[in-house]
Amino acid sequence: MTTESAIRVQGIEKSFKDLHVLRGVDFDVTPGSIFALLGSNGAGKTTLVRILSTLLKADAGSATVHGFDVAGQPADVRESISLTGQFAAVDEVLTGRENLVLIAKLRHLKNPGAIADDLLARFSLTEAGNRKASTYSGGMRRRLDIAMSLIGNPPIIFLDEPTTGLDPQARIEVWQTVKGLAEGGTSVLLTTQYLDEAEQLADRIAILHKGTIIRNGTLAELKQLLPAAKVEYVEKQPSLEEVFLALVGDTGDTDAADDDRTAGSVPAGKEQR
Repeated sequence: MTTESAIRVQGIEKSFKDLHVLRGVDFDVTPGSIFALLGSNGAGKTTLVRILSTLLKADAGSATVHGFDVAGQPADVRESISLTGQFAAVDEVLTGRENLVLIAKLRHLKNPGAIADDLLARFSLTEAGNRKASTYSGGMRRRLDIAMSLIGNPPIIFLDEPTTGLDPQARIEVWQTVKGLAEGGTSVLLTTQYLDEAEQLADRIAILHKGTIIRNGTLAELKQLLPAAKVEYVEKQPSLEEVFLALVGDTGDTDAADDDRTAGSVPAGKEQR
């Protein structure tokens, strides 16, 4: 189906006994874009994703995903989406390739081996494809997890805090993967508590606070909410990177450099000729 909005959320509410988690959430996601739902722990991000992916029923409001009503057409919604949770759901006993083949077979797709090989190449995992997933780094495991989510080419993917627990290099790998999804036409709903992640990835950012969207806009629009920046002159201090490079030089041969300094040392205040 072709829809004006990939995801449309109107007045969604959800409570767990006396705890009001969502208090009337509204937003739209444009097809082929990355929409970041930014909020602290407990803001209701995961609850909303669970409602949109038909794993949980809302108390009030409505939502459509790929043109299908979440409450009235759950089977159609599930066929249109893929959900990647906060922790990589890969089978560590299997190899990366076997994980992909398994999901392709469960989806009753033809040529599961070819599908697996294509995704391994797309996510730069070909060389590691025949290794057990238990040997993968955090970034590789998350890339494999996202690759598994893309089997069947779902038009919409939910990424619920995809970089939780990853080191900086692994986070960058995942960011590059997410950008590639949007460039390929996939609509991405990303939940995160990391400000830099939303800033790096999102076409639009919605700030979820205490169960409601308090602001929704592009990064530029959100920045306009604050007063214009003041120009101030601050004395620049060397960074640790600059100190490190100054010490090790281009070759990194610190021992040789120390020997040279020892051999050619002169008394303080005198210049060597």
